[in-house]
Amino acid sequence: MAETMLKFVDKDRETPLKRAAEARRADFEEIYEEFSPAKAEAQASRCSQCGVPFCQYHCPLTNNIPDWLKAAAGGRLREAYDLSAATNSMPEICGRICPQDRLCEGSCVIEQSGHGTVTIGAVEKFLTETAFENGWVQPIRAPRERGQSVGIVGAGPAGLAAAEALRLKGYKPVVYDRYDRAGGLLIYGIPNFKLEKEIVQRRVDRLIDGGVEFKLNCEIGKDLSFEELRARHDATLVATGVYKARETALPNIAAKGVVQALDYLTASNKAGLGDVLAPAQKSALNAKGKQVVVIGGGDTAMDCVRTAVRQGATSVTCLYRRDRANMPGSQRETANAEEEGVVFEWLAAPKAIFGTARKATGVRAQRMRLGRPDASGRQAPEETDEHFDLDAQLIILALGFDPEDLPELWGAPELRTSRWGTLAISEKNQETRLPGVFAAGDIVRGASLVVWAIKDGRDAAEGIHAMLQERARAARIAAE
Repeated sequence: MAETMLKFVDKDRETPLKRAAEARRADFEEIYEEFSPAKAEAQASRCSQCGVPFCQYHCPLTNNIPDWLKAAAGGRLREAYDLSAATNSMPEICGRICPQDRLCEGSCVIEQSGHGTVTIGAVEKFLTETAFENGWVQPIRAPRERGQSVGIVGAGPAGLAAAEALRLKGYKPVVYDRYDRAGGLLIYGIPNFKLEKEIVQRRVDRLIDGGVEFKLNCEIGKDLSFEELRARHDATLVATGVYKARETALPNIAAKGVVQALDYLTASNKAGLGDVLAPAQKSALNAKGKQVVVIGGGDTAMDCVRTAVRQGATSVTCLYRRDRANMPGSQRETANAEEEGVVFEWLAAPKAIFGTARKATGVRAQRMRLGRPDASGRQAPEETDEHFDLDAQLIILALGFDPEDLPELWGAPELRTSRWGTLAISEKNQETRLPGVFAAGDIVRGASLVVWAIKDGRDAAEGIHAMLQERARAARIAAE
């Protein structure tokens, strides 16, 4: 190990080359190039092979990071990929969009010692792309067919991860989604400059080739009742995500020109996919030639400001009520946005929208300061006496998402919810209060990260498998 690892003392941290800000402002292509094999091996060799690998324990999937870094450092790239894929259904997606600075890389021991973290995410992406290029990504082939089907509501990361895990066990997953493409927010919520859509479609195609069925443009509760869905399948998984925009009470909030983040990002992604938008959508949900203000400080807000830059906004400003150190979004994404010309107004909260109902013209913002910690432990923002005004013809609200009222929408009051409106489940196996109905992803934990959705989908698949196996054993005993 000493020959290939522990190189962090004489090898500096390197990230893949990043395209110049001026060049990337003009298109929606991914901004980072891929590592060469030599660069990936060199960065992997910096791993200190900790006895207690904090990077692994701070990864929601508990990926075997030190093991696949060691294999990569030794040039055993297929072995490294196999280790990576053993715990992660979409390592190339997580390598692109996970906030590694808050998870694995943020917990790297050599980072704490001042040597700079291992570039885990970039190596993870390199390994899977190398695997696809060399044909190492194996088709999904179940060792046996079980003759039982599972209905999955939602084709986002939780639903896709569960579908793969269930198909590998021999079940027949059928995935229902209200949209015309599978992928959920991976397709319609995350811009191409972070995740190109061919990467998502490649995963969907692999599931289809492996026997997973997709029923798109099918909204449960509208096109198909929840009761009928349950009757079709031996088990059901709810993985709808959370799409209801969080509301805020501001004067003139309904003015034309004030839009929700997901509507804005969906329109941009649809345009990038070649879809024809209605003329009203094309105009209202495009930043070209407009002064733009984005309200919010999470990753969705960063996606909006960077999309607006690429659409040709004349200026883009982000308002966030806390300071930079306390923002929930990735620091890496914030830095990328700043490079691309986005202006951040920290410690600033919106107070009113200027203009008329027919046309928004600007935002009045209140200066804030950080006071005592709130219930979450973060310093609570407090108003000061200072305010300022910003001109804007497009104001994007990126304030987060809440769950839809599924028990009401689906006519299933037995689907109990938490006080936050998320579905209540058993921590043991992710089963809801309805027997045979499981739930995973954001509809359980609230708006969160893709990597958590993947973990929840895989865990729910295990819970469904155990339930169906127990049910089959009980049937055999009853028949004897």
